[in-house]
Amino acid sequence: MATVRRNPNRIKQGSVAVDIILYAIALVICLITLYPFYFVIIMSISSPSEVAAMNVFWFPKGFFLGSYELIVRDTKMWWAYSNTLIYVGAGTLLNCLTAVLGAYPLTVRNLKGRKWVVTFLLIPMYFGGGLIPSYLLINKLGMYNTMFAVIIPGMVSIWNIILVRTFFTTIPEGLKESAFIDGASHLQLLFRVILPISKPILAVIAIYSIVGIWNSWFDALVYLPNEKLHPLQMYLYRVVVQQSVDLKMLSLEDTKNAVANMLSNIQLKYAIIVFTTLPVIFTYPFFQKYFIKGALLGSLKE
Repeated sequence: MATVRRNPNRIKQGSVAVDIILYAIALVICLITLYPFYFVIIMSISSPSEVAAMNVFWFPKGFFLGSYELIVRDTKMWWAYSNTLIYVGAGTLLNCLTAVLGAYPLTVRNLKGRKWVVTFLLIPMYFGGGLIPSYLLINKLGMYNTMFAVIIPGMVSIWNIILVRTFFTTIPEGLKESAFIDGASHLQLLFRVILPISKPILAVIAIYSIVGIWNSWFDALVYLPNEKLHPLQMYLYRVVVQQSVDLKMLSLEDTKNAVANMLSNIQLKYAIIVFTTLPVIFTYPFFQKYFIKGALLGSLKE
């Protein structure tokens, strides 16, 4: 019976060809993903007339930084920026704290009714009361038109609790038992033993919270009629969606100024998108060390 010999060089060449194809596909997907943000950047620094005519596609046409100058000089923008920092800082801290405090008791094996509590937590993940009950509750609690209307409702995330709980179950039981033998209480075990080795999952919770709160604007639209309490994304919403110029019944000089303002406003939208997005992008390198590890470990089931 004849035997077929495989040529190692052909196999190696075939695997190299497959790798090249996969790298090419990954590169194309990466370019498709990055192009929208690149497009916004080049639109924000191109000439306003070229931007208004939509003649910018691959490279900037002209060079104009006037939109960024307008943004930096706008006191309302900086006020919204400071509000967003407050919302992000308080919301992220409370999200991490409630996730840890809610997840740890669910890992205690001798806790009575633990499965019922987990089931009870899963129900609100799929069923909610809706906007009207939430609005009535916020109004009844006296949080309407205050910063607490944005901070308090989002301080507890059931998904984060389940994610942290799953991570805690991967910690060896021997480590916990040795801490109890040394006389540690549950609080000491949590804050002195478990949390120091839980940086990966805390990084995941933190980056989820930062991105979610930074991009949030709907709660401010519903609960905060006072513009001084609006976050940065609400300011962006007013600039991008609500801004308009009426050219009717204007003199010739006023019409020229209005047209110039419209050209500047069109580009202003792209500039402010870049200005409000970059801070979130810059936070990723600080969490990248733990993010992948925490996401993978947190995804394991008990």
